[in-house]
Amino acid sequence: MSRHSPFGHPFLLGFDEIEQALDRVAKAGGDGYPPYNIERVARTPNDPERLRITLAVAGFTREQLDVTLEESQLVVRGRQIDDKTRHFLHRGIAARQFQRAFLLAEGMEVLGADLANGLLSIDLVRPEPDRIVRKIVIASPDQT
Repeated sequence: MSRHSPFGHPFLLGFDEIEQALDRVAKAGGDGYPPYNIERVARTPNDPERLRITLAVAGFTREQLDVTLEESQLVVRGRQIDDKTRHFLHRGIAARQFQRAFLLAEGMEVLGADLANGLLSIDLVRPEPDRIVRKIVIASPDQT
């Protein structure tokens, strides 16, 4: 049985990339680690409206975290090395690696990242595009 795509409508031209992005996101799933929030930060007189991604990365230092922008994906990686010299009676906080990817819409910009109190916050903004109206000249067959 084939899946019907909402982007197959004849009035939706050039949306193939969006459909592919949705397929990638659906397959990514992941294990839910680390947990994260995405919030909308209201516009202020000095700053535009932003999105903030906050990941719970307790136990990670700045040096163990890596935030990169790879084409249209924001990728956050965490790498911890297990300290073999420590002897745990109970181990509830695992030293584990992770990778979390967020697919960004065209035009989104990463403003910066901050690590405080075990939370990694990444601020994003989408600049307001200029509204462009362009008249298309209709050519006639006798024009050359």
